[in-house]
Amino acid sequence: MGFIKYFLYTLMLVFTCASHAQVFSPIQIFTPQDYGAEDQNWAISQSDDNFIYVANNKGLLEYNGASWNIYNSPNNGILRSVRVIGDRIYSGGYMDFGYWTKNNKGSLVYTSLKNDLESSIKEDEDFWGIIDVGQFVLFQSFDRVYVYHSENKSFSVIESEKRINKIFKVEETIYYQIIGEGVFEIINGKPQLIVESDSIGNYKLVNIFSSEFGLLLQTEENGFYKVNENKVDKWVIASDSLLSNVSVYSSAKLRNGNFVLGTISNGIIHMDAFGNVLTRIDQNHGLSNNTVLSILEDDYGNIWLGLDNGINVVNINSPFKVYKDKQGNLGTVYTAAEADGFLYLGTNHGLFYKLIDSSDKFKFIKGTKGQVWNLSLIDGDLFCGHDKGTFIVEENGVKKVSDQLGTWAIKKVKDQPELLIQGNYKGLNVLEKVNNEWRFRNKIEGFDISSRYFEFLDSNEILVSHEYKGVYKIKVDNDFLKIVDSRKILIKEGIKSSIVNYNNRILYSTIEGVFYYDLKIEEFKRDSVLSDLLSGENYISGKLISDNNGNKLWGFSKNGIVYIQPGKLSEAPKINTIAISSEARKTKSSFENILDLGDDNYLIGTTGGYIIMDLELIGQDALDIHLNNADYGKDLNNLIPLDLSTTNTFKNKANNIRFKYSVANYNRFTTAKYQYKLTGIYDNWSMWSGDSEVFFKNLPHGDYMFEARAITNGVISNNVISYKFNIEKPWYLKPLAIVSYFLLALLIIFVLYYFNRKHYKNIQKKIIEKKQRQLEMEQLESQRQLIQFKNKNLQLDIDNKNRELGMATMNLVKRNELLSSIKSDLSKSKSLTEVGKVIKTINSSINDTSDWDLFEKAFNNVDKEFMQRIKAIHPSITPNDLRLCAYLRLNLSSKEIAPLLNISHKSVEVKRYRLRKKLGLDHKQSLSNYIIEL
Repeated sequence: MGFIKYFLYTLMLVFTCASHAQVFSPIQIFTPQDYGAEDQNWAISQSDDNFIYVANNKGLLEYNGASWNIYNSPNNGILRSVRVIGDRIYSGGYMDFGYWTKNNKGSLVYTSLKNDLESSIKEDEDFWGIIDVGQFVLFQSFDRVYVYHSENKSFSVIESEKRINKIFKVEETIYYQIIGEGVFEIINGKPQLIVESDSIGNYKLVNIFSSEFGLLLQTEENGFYKVNENKVDKWVIASDSLLSNVSVYSSAKLRNGNFVLGTISNGIIHMDAFGNVLTRIDQNHGLSNNTVLSILEDDYGNIWLGLDNGINVVNINSPFKVYKDKQGNLGTVYTAAEADGFLYLGTNHGLFYKLIDSSDKFKFIKGTKGQVWNLSLIDGDLFCGHDKGTFIVEENGVKKVSDQLGTWAIKKVKDQPELLIQGNYKGLNVLEKVNNEWRFRNKIEGFDISSRYFEFLDSNEILVSHEYKGVYKIKVDNDFLKIVDSRKILIKEGIKSSIVNYNNRILYSTIEGVFYYDLKIEEFKRDSVLSDLLSGENYISGKLISDNNGNKLWGFSKNGIVYIQPGKLSEAPKINTIAISSEARKTKSSFENILDLGDDNYLIGTTGGYIIMDLELIGQDALDIHLNNADYGKDLNNLIPLDLSTTNTFKNKANNIRFKYSVANYNRFTTAKYQYKLTGIYDNWSMWSGDSEVFFKNLPHGDYMFEARAITNGVISNNVISYKFNIEKPWYLKPLAIVSYFLLALLIIFVLYYFNRKHYKNIQKKIIEKKQRQLEMEQLESQRQLIQFKNKNLQLDIDNKNRELGMATMNLVKRNELLSSIKSDLSKSKSLTEVGKVIKTINSSINDTSDWDLFEKAFNNVDKEFMQRIKAIHPSITPNDLRLCAYLRLNLSSKEIAPLLNISHKSVEVKRYRLRKKLGLDHKQSLSNYIIEL
């Protein structure tokens, strides 16, 4: 790529301090709005459970890896110092010092120690330093050092007439500096001067460290001094000129022997153990503020910075390094390449480059303004696929070799090294090498679909993927001039899909899963292992990248980056997951790109620069998950803190409970996720979630056990937190209520039985009465039928009697008529004597009462009450009148009655007249009708 250019950049390399200058460790930024307190943070400490505690202007800050808590200062003053010693968090501030302890509810409770002093503290006294040695805790102000015996709770005080600058602990020895006098060592509770102030130029000390040559005194503005056997010398190092031009306020010696210096206005300086500057980080390179008031290296090797405005965490041991284009000159990185020691970035702004180990800014290559889609290094030539066509990168810039718009990708043609095939917006095109120069040869006719992804099946068959139209299998002629066959593969198309050739297998990736092409049946089949990792809810992009150098296949999911490599001991591939979420890495979805830099270092293009990842450093020990606190209650807006040390029983209506938990994960690119289950109602583990709390509302009564665990960087937490609790039954389900229900049920059953029995008795009574009525009705009906039968028989008898009476009457009438006729005839006879005898006999027969007696008897059988009734009504009537009445009741006419009475018809009329008179009838009233109706 040009010896002169390379030589110039090599000279520049001599003056660089790091292999990837401009590339910095990830930095987490916490603003005052994030932690809910004021801006200045004066001291930082870490507890045994890896929680972070910060002395802030507003009070004590606690960070558990998931959330911040603020505990206001007891007197609302500024906290200047904090140190965790065992289970106590000691703090000092304005006119007060003491310690905090965590209660059973997960909250900190403050105990002031100033009241244990024999004499009161001075007016406006601030406590700037806290040191522990054995059972002693030392609190340093500008005027005194208070020595607290933590076991017997006694105090001793070291007075100073001059200002005490700072107090230091080196191994188990305590030092402090008095301005204008020097450095003192506390021996047996008494200060002893070991370094005079003049010997260090009267500079303020920032820190004192141990070193191989004795004590190392770090000054505010003049670097370091060595102290060995009371001899003081300047420690001459390469960074002296830098340190003389900055003002250092805080510092820390790291466990690996390196130093981190916090300045007042220049951020931090990271130096190795020999005083060489490794890197400088200020506000231009990721810090949120340049004034560093306090520094802490935590147990994971992260550097915590208490700033004048906020808190930052530098993941100095992170496997990730970040290059951020703050000015926005680069844009989004779509592709990257390394060639001849230069790093090239193809972005939406154009093509940029720099020497890979240079600290210079990236330079723009003229003629490449616009969208760069692809960088391909083929046989030593670097091709740039651009929106405007295809370029070759040369020493002085680029050379255009094709005007075909939109070059997505460029690939070699098998067995034809002089040909290249490129995918463009409008199909496939061929580049040809003529006289050692590449040029555009032809477009392959017959296929005009955008060809962003394509792979060779053999020398003439190609699979082309289009995210909206699907996958096509095309066959070109031997000269690569035209398509001779084309068909669409039967598989569902997918947005952000891609195809790639990995280990001679063509893979097709969509949201539906990852599929491999089966050459025998010429169809795609699902790869279950890859599909589980890169599809479904975890899907963000179907982009797969085959890294031929490292023999790796890269895929990108929502929760991380997956890479696959051949197994070492078996044919099964080894699957690795890097837990860096899409939100953290900020890659362009569907345009993810990764570049192998060698030594397991990889460059990942992002929307604002790039990330360099060291696979050798990937990995994390399992962390502990902590149950921070829990609260419960009836009112969702007024919950009560819960005692975590015991198993609690809650009232039935206080059935809302919230748990808060966390892992002390302080890596910017590694997010913690949590699972929980609540045995008793949710017996299975929940889905992994970034939420560090869970709220259960309106739980039913019963026994419960809450459990939670975490996962960071693919490693599940060491422990599972658990908490048991019980929710009481509602009052209406408690034993007393159940006994009451039982008794009430018995009472109800008894009442129901009583009324039911009474009811059924009434029903039975009614049924009996009804049956009785029915029986009576049946009896009455029987009687009626019997009476009717009897009446019928009586009627028959009456009819018979009437017939008999009528026959008797008619016989009498006929006999009397006959006798009268005979009598009449005999009266005309001439022999009067014998005739007289006959007539006499006939008269005797006619007037014989025996016939009437017989008639009367028959009449009474038919109408026996008539005679009695008429006598009762008309007692004055005579027997002859009764006889006439009987004949009239038979509805006989006067003519028919006359023979029966042996009188003439006229005499009958007379009798009727007389009878009417006796009966007192009106002349209009019919005698016969009266007699008949009577």
